[in-house]
Amino acid sequence: MKTTRLIALAALTLATAFAQNGPGPRGPQNTPVAVQPATPEEIKSLTFMREEEKLARDVYRFLFERWNVASFDRIAASEQQHFASIGTLLTRYNIPDPAATDTPGVFADPLLTTLYADMTAKGAISLKDAIEVGVIIEKQDIADLTTANQTTKLDIKRVFTNLMQASFSHLEAFEANLEMVCANQ
Repeated sequence: MKTTRLIALAALTLATAFAQNGPGPRGPQNTPVAVQPATPEEIKSLTFMREEEKLARDVYRFLFERWNVASFDRIAASEQQHFASIGTLLTRYNIPDPAATDTPGVFADPLLTTLYADMTAKGAISLKDAIEVGVIIEKQDIADLTTANQTTKLDIKRVFTNLMQASFSHLEAFEANLEMVCANQ
């Protein structure tokens, strides 16, 4: 009888601790839970996707300032959340953050620096061009996330899957806006 009570008490204590701390990266009393180190491929993917989300956010912020179209502002806010989600993974796996300074338009990857310059230049030409930039960025993001999502780590897979779903939603919004702009010309 005492053994049954002790087991029940232990189970209740464990369930309470789990409920308070959740299944996230921290265990009871907020102590870190050990994670398997990221593979070189995962490090490369996380590092690149961190900057790619920053690229999208920075370009959309620029385009919102230029055109004052609410969809650029809303999607930039979403990209900020994506940027933060990947930042959490970089911290969890102790991966250096390429966007630690987070200066708009500045990237560790020179290709992304060039893309930022090209996308903002094109987006500044006309509203139609700006929306086309959104379509280009989201299609590229989907392609890159498809490649990056080759991981067995559930937390990374979950974040990449969520980002891909959001990118499909962003793409749909930009394509709908593009149809409206083209119909009004």
